[in-house]
Amino acid sequence: MFAAVNTVEPPILERQTAMLLERDRPWTVERLPAIDDRIRVRLKDLSARLGDAPWLDGAFSAGDLMMVHVLQRLGTSGLLAEYPRLGAYIARGEARPAYQRAFAAQLAVFKAVSGS
Repeated sequence: MFAAVNTVEPPILERQTAMLLERDRPWTVERLPAIDDRIRVRLKDLSARLGDAPWLDGAFSAGDLMMVHVLQRLGTSGLLAEYPRLGAYIARGEARPAYQRAFAAQLAVFKAVSGS
């Protein structure tokens, strides 16, 4: 869980900030490749750590749940396509009943708050 939140997520959030809030700024086009390179370093290390294992630390855990959620933020970036192990890891995580319950609960709260 610490790796997800403190190592993998920060450059991903930086990318999201650049794409969502700074897209119209002149420095974004120049800055994005550097951000993507930082993300690739994290993804390369994570993919190597995962190896051929289905989960990061033995059995499926809360750490996997958190990591899958963090990695999903890269959905439309194209970066995950460079790391097929991680794409398969995300798919395994999303297929887990625990993940589906957590996602449904989070979505229900969002809908209740937003009035959707």
